[in-house]
Amino acid sequence: MISKDPNHVHTYDAQGRMTCCSLEEKIDAKTGTPHSCCEVHEQEAEDGHDHSHGEKPSWMQYAPAIVSFTLLLTGILFEQVFKPAFFKDPIKLIWYLVAYVPVGLPVMIDAVKSIAKGAFFSEFFLMTIATVGAFFIGEYSEGVAVMVFYSIGELFQSLAVQKAKRSIKALLDIRPDTVNVLRDGQLKSVSPSEVQIGEVIQVKSGEKVALDGELISDTASFNTAALTGESKPDNKAKGETILAGMINLQSVSDIRVTALFKDSKLSKILAMVQDATSRKSQTQLFISKFAKVYTPIVVFLAVGICLLPSLFVSDYQFSDWLYRALVFLVISCPCALVISIPLGYFGGIGLASRNGILFKGSNYLDVMTKIDTVVMDKTGTLTKGVFNVQEVVAGGIDPMELLRLTAFIESKSTHPIASAIVQFAGDSPNNATIQQVEEISGHGLKGIIDGKEVLAGNLKLLKKFAIAFDSELEQIVETIVVVAINGKYAGYITIADEIKEDAEQAIKDLHGLGIKTVMLSGDKLSIVNKVAKALSVDEAFGDLLPEHKVEKVQALKDQKRTLAFVGDGVNDAPVIALADAGIAMGGLGSDATIETADIVIQNDEPSKIVSAIKIGKLTKKIVWQNIMLAMGVKVIVLALGAGGIATLWEAVFADVGVALLAILNAVRIQRVKLV
Repeated sequence: MISKDPNHVHTYDAQGRMTCCSLEEKIDAKTGTPHSCCEVHEQEAEDGHDHSHGEKPSWMQYAPAIVSFTLLLTGILFEQVFKPAFFKDPIKLIWYLVAYVPVGLPVMIDAVKSIAKGAFFSEFFLMTIATVGAFFIGEYSEGVAVMVFYSIGELFQSLAVQKAKRSIKALLDIRPDTVNVLRDGQLKSVSPSEVQIGEVIQVKSGEKVALDGELISDTASFNTAALTGESKPDNKAKGETILAGMINLQSVSDIRVTALFKDSKLSKILAMVQDATSRKSQTQLFISKFAKVYTPIVVFLAVGICLLPSLFVSDYQFSDWLYRALVFLVISCPCALVISIPLGYFGGIGLASRNGILFKGSNYLDVMTKIDTVVMDKTGTLTKGVFNVQEVVAGGIDPMELLRLTAFIESKSTHPIASAIVQFAGDSPNNATIQQVEEISGHGLKGIIDGKEVLAGNLKLLKKFAIAFDSELEQIVETIVVVAINGKYAGYITIADEIKEDAEQAIKDLHGLGIKTVMLSGDKLSIVNKVAKALSVDEAFGDLLPEHKVEKVQALKDQKRTLAFVGDGVNDAPVIALADAGIAMGGLGSDATIETADIVIQNDEPSKIVSAIKIGKLTKKIVWQNIMLAMGVKVIVLALGAGGIATLWEAVFADVGVALLAILNAVRIQRVKLV
């Protein structure tokens, strides 16, 4: 269960243990943004009073409320219906005290702990003085009732939080505890953290992959639901990348490890999800600060309601006005607000994760509701980034030699175009020596192969080195890789990319939300315009270097637009960092881009951009519904309590009832199915 102590924000670690730190520690004093400073709050686990109530509910969790409720109900029947002669003071007092202890004592202990930490005006303190006051004026059953229904409300809150956590927590169960590694010709079962880069692991049918690696079996099929949210089989061929978290669907597969356990993409995803729960939205931060000010105010108002009437009410009865003050205190507890709001955001993060979208904090759910412009990279975002060589055109050199040299230098790059050329070259002779390879950002590659200076890249590369080429090359619409050898133009290779299946619908849906779309690309303007026209993108810019993309995004921000940038390459990281919401395509995206991004789309589908915006809007709607409901009811009942119209029974039912309604509304988001 999330603590409602206004001075602290509680979150949870991978084992479901509560973490805690003060708001002052969580908020950066300069930027006003939250950072993850919490450590596990061990003491509460040690002293047996864990606010999280554990991850596996047992009968012990419900026993105190059941015992107290049974005794309360029996006492009320004795008092109001059967009226046995023995049920009078002091027996009645003792009976209700016994009913009070199971639910009241833990709250009193929490009140003392809160006071020891400097949080004098906590909800535990309010409940304690309200119920003790009820016993003082002889309203025993009402005092017990306040604490019983408060505890029942706490149990519902605990269950709701556990339900909200389940979809996220499920991710933590997808890492295998052991892995079969091939050592000295034998398979050994070891912990994944003990496996080194370069070792070969074996994954049987139905088993989960524990580490990122390269498939060395000829073919294999994997379920990628843990990483992408999509359960359809993904067929892999020898040499292709396999990620931790995938499930082997067919025969035994051998995989050569390419990353340590702690560096796997799955580990990074899990870290993002866990970290997301500790990054609070501005609404959450406001409510926490509000509760910190609100609670002492209502305590002093309650004192005023009890004592001030003695100055101007002729028939002043202390017990009557104390009762009104106690009603006022019970209804003033900000339970519904402080629980349902973070629960709403937590549900939003869970809904997103089930749909293959990782929000790195609930604050980004709020940001997505304000987006009015979505700026997208082309390759890998709107197009598949799976390129195929169409034609090799040589100029004064043998086409096979042109392909060999180009494939050899491109083998030093991870760009999808480079991979396409290397794959197309296949088993072409590559018995050559390569030296001094240099990647020129936004242009291409330069290197020495067998003593020859080879340039391979776009036309800007040739212009940069003042190499003459036929002007007709600039009229070619397709993507081309031009090659120069020893300072002379040698030919080009044409490459084709495909638009993603859901890209057109994604743009249409964004327009339906009133959002402007912009496409930025380092590719040729002719290709960019062709893709933009096919997708109906509002604006498109091509021939851009990374710094030019930054300039375009900054220009949009200068127009006071709230924008999201979506990209997948290393060169997109600076623009993603600049945008109000940086979105990375996590399936094919680079680690640098994913680390920089605020939101990660795991299956590379552009339509998930729309889903992320819808989830943000739905979460905000539910959160504000809860705020209005809680504040509205509290204002009404506070006024009734101060006027002597509402009783403690009505106060507790109003308080717990509003909290439960808010919780039910908050967990509703977890059942939403995105179209």
